[in-house]
Amino acid sequence: MNKADIAQLNEKFGFQDGDTVVRIKSGEAEFPIIDIQNKQGRASISLQGAHILDWTPKGSDGVIWLSKDAVFAEGKSIRGGIPVCWPWFGAHEKNTSYPAHGFARVTVWQVREVQALSSTETQVTFRLETQTLDEAFQKMWPQPTTLEYTMTIGAALTLELTTFNQSDEAIRIGQALHTYFKVDDVGNTTVYGLEGRDYLDKPDNFKRKTQAGPITIKGEVDRIYLQTDDDVIIDDTKRKIMIKKQGSQSTVVWNPGKQVAERMGDLGEAGYLKMLCVESANAADDIVTLAAGASHRLKVEYTVEEN
Repeated sequence: MNKADIAQLNEKFGFQDGDTVVRIKSGEAEFPIIDIQNKQGRASISLQGAHILDWTPKGSDGVIWLSKDAVFAEGKSIRGGIPVCWPWFGAHEKNTSYPAHGFARVTVWQVREVQALSSTETQVTFRLETQTLDEAFQKMWPQPTTLEYTMTIGAALTLELTTFNQSDEAIRIGQALHTYFKVDDVGNTTVYGLEGRDYLDKPDNFKRKTQAGPITIKGEVDRIYLQTDDDVIIDDTKRKIMIKKQGSQSTVVWNPGKQVAERMGDLGEAGYLKMLCVESANAADDIVTLAAGASHRLKVEYTVEEN
């Protein structure tokens, strides 16, 4: 976007209301970025992908990890932050030439509304209408579908992703909020809340296994935990990150480990040690079927407690 576009967005959505400040700026590679600050937190969001790059509640270190080597380019996913995986998770089941994790994270979303709910909470709503996308994406997903994505920023970060099926037939969607959490040392990090749950282990050819005890990270971990709407806690010994969710039946836990990270190229030197993805999803056995005219909401809330 050029300076005139940024100015127009600021005129429509930027404001200052007491302790709340909302500004749109041109970020890396001229990506439009919304910066939000209020009494209890701040956040930065890229319009490409409606992609949260940072969320920092007052009195805490940043909660969201973004790679120092992340590439900002039109139509390319950003390494880190909170990508939106939709309308499929992982590779497309029939055409592997389609982008992994769908196209929502690599397209520009429309800003619909920005408002100060109070001096401590600011809300921004994005929309993505598939029938307005490039022809290539419409071929991948010909059913008219609209996404609304509402973010509430403050001491907590609340995310609501709603899919509206506007076609005259049922659709099946896979999805995830692919959140990269910043941790002090992934080797000393423990994930609680998924004990006893079945999961698919991708590095072991998607074998179905059962989680014994809490999750610790001792190498590559890439798992889809099935039929789980449980609250999850990430404890890196310095703080706890609490995850509450609704409308999500899968939880994905991912860290590439040293060898895979080095092959990826955009994770940054030893970046894998400082991040852990715990994703609220509907994937694999838990893909959502939406009848014609129906809608589905995935809601997640993140909070932080210092140890």
